[in-house]
Amino acid sequence: MLKLLKLLKDGRFHSGEALGAALGVSRSAVWKQLQHLEAELNLPVHKVRGRGYRLAAPLSLLDVEAIEQGLATPGWPTLIYDEIDSTNAQALRAVSGGQQAPFLVLAERQSAGRGRRGRNWASPFAENLYYSLVLRIEGGMRQLEGLSLVVGLAVMQTLRAAGVSAAGLKWPNDVLVNNRKIAGILLELVGDPADVCHVVLGIGVNVNMSINNEVDQAWTSVRLETGRQVDRNQLVAQLNENLQAYLERHRHEGFTGLQAEWEQGHLWQGRAVSLIAGVNVVEGVVLGIDRQGALRLEVEGVEKSFSGGELSLRLRDDS
Repeated sequence: MLKLLKLLKDGRFHSGEALGAALGVSRSAVWKQLQHLEAELNLPVHKVRGRGYRLAAPLSLLDVEAIEQGLATPGWPTLIYDEIDSTNAQALRAVSGGQQAPFLVLAERQSAGRGRRGRNWASPFAENLYYSLVLRIEGGMRQLEGLSLVVGLAVMQTLRAAGVSAAGLKWPNDVLVNNRKIAGILLELVGDPADVCHVVLGIGVNVNMSINNEVDQAWTSVRLETGRQVDRNQLVAQLNENLQAYLERHRHEGFTGLQAEWEQGHLWQGRAVSLIAGVNVVEGVVLGIDRQGALRLEVEGVEKSFSGGELSLRLRDDS
């Protein structure tokens, strides 16, 4: 089925006879595979008598060589899967199996993609980026301070370079465009964070998705914002280079060297917000972040800092 998909990925018409000859199967076998494409991968196929078959839209399939061609310097070893439960879960399994970090896990589709606080992450086939970079961290907690925010900076700059000029940050782990989510970040640790550990930098970016009824919040994509199909291999290469640059700065300068830049990209600076932690809600005004990446709020005239993976930030209605 994937061989057929690679023949059709250009979005042009191909006759059943030509497809059958390329695959070494009958025209009826081609027809059955086309039905599987539509049913299993939710990829609409246009069928026109006398012209043949084509996908409703061209596909940009992930390819290690294409990614490396877009890099100015050698990248990380990259593992690409047609479908897995989640790239973060596969990355953690690879670490447990002895895979040497750093390495990158990508997938065309996730069957159980995860966001923060256990949310599902919609993962249609070959439309978005499902990206997990594994790093070995030595030297204790300082190397982890503000790390998810550093990743957010790299994602934001990648999106801006792709033409999404309005992309900005929302504390702690989201990238938004006009209050619509375009990317999210999920970091997971294994090992001893005070000594030696591995961290998985999980990144999901809405790239070519234009319709999806599974997402339960306002969202957008690079394609919707720019009006054009995006080469996902080029986007991966750009994200790799931006991540390498920001991670290097973070190693040498710590998060304090990136604090001001992050605040400049934060869309909710100075806004009235509600910070939700379970059943507790804190009302305040965003002052910025501290040197560890914690959120600084003015609460009833007093500055307070908040951090933690289970916190959720919302704009207040009167903001």
